[in-house]
Amino acid sequence: MDQFSEFEIPSYEQWRDLTEKSLKGASFEKRLITETYEGILLQPVYRKEDAANLPFLQSLPDMAPFTRGTKTLIDGWEINQEINVGIPTFFNKVARHDLSKGQTSLNIVLDTPTKRGINASEATSEVGKAGLSISGVTDIADALKDIDFGNVPIHIGAGANSLPILALIIAHLEQSGRQVEELHGCIGMDPVVELVKNGTLAYELEECYTLMADITKWANENTPHLQTVIIHGNVYHDGGSSAVEELAFSLSTGVEYLQALTSQGIDINKAASSIRFSFSIGSAYFMEIAKLRAARTLWARIVETFGGNEEAQKMTMHARTSAWTKTVFDPYVNMLRATTEAFSAAVGGADSIHVSCFDEAIQKSTAFSRRIARNASIILKEEAHIARTIDPAGGSWYVEVLTNEVAKKAWELFQETERKGGIIQTLIKEFPQNVVQQTASKRVRNIAHRKDIFVGTNMYVNLAEKEVDWIALNEAPQINDHINQVFGRAHISVGSLSESSNKTETAIQAAKQGASLGEIAKATGRKSEAVVCVKAIKPTRGALQFEELRQSIDEMAQKTGKRPIIFLANLGPISDHKVRADFAAGFFEVGGFDVIQNNGFGSIKEAAEAVVASMADFVIICGKDEDYQQAAIPLAMSIKKTDAQITVLLAGKPSEVDEVSFKEAGITEFVHVGSNCYDILSQLLQKKGVAVS
Repeated sequence: MDQFSEFEIPSYEQWRDLTEKSLKGASFEKRLITETYEGILLQPVYRKEDAANLPFLQSLPDMAPFTRGTKTLIDGWEINQEINVGIPTFFNKVARHDLSKGQTSLNIVLDTPTKRGINASEATSEVGKAGLSISGVTDIADALKDIDFGNVPIHIGAGANSLPILALIIAHLEQSGRQVEELHGCIGMDPVVELVKNGTLAYELEECYTLMADITKWANENTPHLQTVIIHGNVYHDGGSSAVEELAFSLSTGVEYLQALTSQGIDINKAASSIRFSFSIGSAYFMEIAKLRAARTLWARIVETFGGNEEAQKMTMHARTSAWTKTVFDPYVNMLRATTEAFSAAVGGADSIHVSCFDEAIQKSTAFSRRIARNASIILKEEAHIARTIDPAGGSWYVEVLTNEVAKKAWELFQETERKGGIIQTLIKEFPQNVVQQTASKRVRNIAHRKDIFVGTNMYVNLAEKEVDWIALNEAPQINDHINQVFGRAHISVGSLSESSNKTETAIQAAKQGASLGEIAKATGRKSEAVVCVKAIKPTRGALQFEELRQSIDEMAQKTGKRPIIFLANLGPISDHKVRADFAAGFFEVGGFDVIQNNGFGSIKEAAEAVVASMADFVIICGKDEDYQQAAIPLAMSIKKTDAQITVLLAGKPSEVDEVSFKEAGITEFVHVGSNCYDILSQLLQKKGVAVS
């Protein structure tokens, strides 16, 4: 017998009627319905009937459209941590250590010159800064020494042209007598996203597509478990996009690559299977789960439209926790952010996950920060047992509805992009850039108003925090040695590979004979100047504007020995001013101001004298609304009469009528929940002559 059968199940109308009564006249829509950056209205409650007619509701794992995942085996995800060490020998040491401590996939981050096909000797300023520097087979041999690729998948985002790095890796494996066909994972090229990220491309796109097809054909014959294309949706996310925008523009890029591959004779099933997607996972927990589920659903639909079979419709998906959400200040909070984001990725069904190191926004990773990040993934898998359930969010009415909403919105934007000519034509017309910029501007505005909260940065700051003690390995001395070694190597004339019927095999043979990465890149079409240009989508972070504010004040404090001071002129007993005084203190601590607090003043004269004696630059009056006309106005006038240079503010949002009288008394600004915190703090700093970056 159902133990709840004796209870009548209330209808939605009954629940809503009771809820509206509890709101006491406030709008149900404004208070309880939330609009996301994706344009989706989140309801306060979801019911069985909300999910009843969803198209994918009855689908199963490992069955089209793969909303519930592409596997039936419960084996979890690859722990695919980025390793961004610059020197090959150092990289090898770190990689072998991390692989022995729980990492299961080798994620090689290449430095900027390597991704662009430039030898270290030709690009000294950026060598090793963003990742591993590779210029020849010797570097590959040093970096990959004693790593068993039969058991360790590889993951490399190789830039616009992956052939130079692929040729060097294959040449090394063949020279070492290792089995090339055991290589699995992805060594992927992504010319479109390189164009989006940098704004320029030193290759003709058609040349990139020809190389992409040639590499894919070679891989299908020689390394059948190695993917050759990787689409980084991360570039849109890092620019401030919504989940829908990241998904739609990534899918449009996927269509571009499918057309490029199939038009050059590659079977659709092999073309689709050669592609891997990489998405960033932000802090909107359920939205990110829905995004990954929707991504698989829509990609299956696209590949099916191209004629691909059910196996080819499966999306391979890598997820990395968001760079946008990470902060410089209070950096240990980043551990929590990365963990919740990784949880979303795991529940959403990512095939591999990178958990960002807590010091990512500050420096290169350290042994400690890598360990904490790696262990977050291991704990989710081994202790929280997330990997023991396929599609753990399945059946949740909220998640099922949200998945459908994200899929619908993303499909609409994807179709609009295709109608406008596809991803390349729309990038030239700046359509994706403008869409992302609009969303990013909304985010920045909400962060400035503290509607979107970054703990430790725009809310709940810790002014007493110490700098991170864990300092990344200093590779600078070895970088110079590395560059000098590259200078000393012999040069091999490769010539042009444009006429070769098997460009990949020809490049591999050239690498075995000693050709460098730069020489192979030139032979495969890299120009000395950009040949394709669009407006770039630059990566940023949500906390950046507040960090620049704090850094400006920190620099001022180092030069002058003091920070801007704000005095809290608290009116009356503690019970009358505490709420607003606490709010005001937190508001100004966000900017790094020194806040002088007190238990309140019994008279205007006492408060005015304390303000002047404090030598404060600014004062904010805190009390009850009903006391402001009688106390705040004369207090402000008294302060300004004594020292006209002191800036007086008021905690609260007065009526339009009261605001006029307050300003006449010398109060210049009103601080309340709806205030633009960033604008107010930066304007006050400008009065002090502090230039905000």
